[in-house]
Amino acid sequence: MGITLKRTERDDWQRLRTLRLEALRDTPIAFGQTITHALRMSEAEWRAYAGRGQEAGRTFIVAVDEESDAFVGMMGGALDHGGGAPFLVAVFVSPTHRGRELGVTDRLLASIEDWARGYGNLIQLDVHEDNARARRYYASRGFVETGQTMPYPLDRTRRELNMLKRLY
Repeated sequence: MGITLKRTERDDWQRLRTLRLEALRDTPIAFGQTITHALRMSEAEWRAYAGRGQEAGRTFIVAVDEESDAFVGMMGGALDHGGGAPFLVAVFVSPTHRGRELGVTDRLLASIEDWARGYGNLIQLDVHEDNARARRYYASRGFVETGQTMPYPLDRTRRELNMLKRLY
């Protein structure tokens, strides 16, 4: 199973939409968006979302299954997410392509970290306090909790935890 990584473009909107909807169904607490909202987005909104891969101060990388040409993973980087160091955002890998042996998640993360090095030696993220799988993964890749939290946008009674990694 071959995987290619690529930065998204506006014309990738349909495949990115399919992957984002899968992500929202699979792990709804991982994103500050509901499936209902995503289903209501127009083609223009999806094109803008996919176009983030080409914007200054941002990147958006997808993993493409070479056999099916489907998007099977995504990660983004953003400077405008707040807090100084670049942010890792919109992280998802389809369950069919998860696992260390396939390496899709690690390849995506390495790509985002390479991008982030262009802006310094740190990268950060916010992760839902109840997303144990993601928290374990990030910790295993060198992210540490900073102690900073913020309310989760879709349920203000829950928290997102800030994590930081020093890039070498």
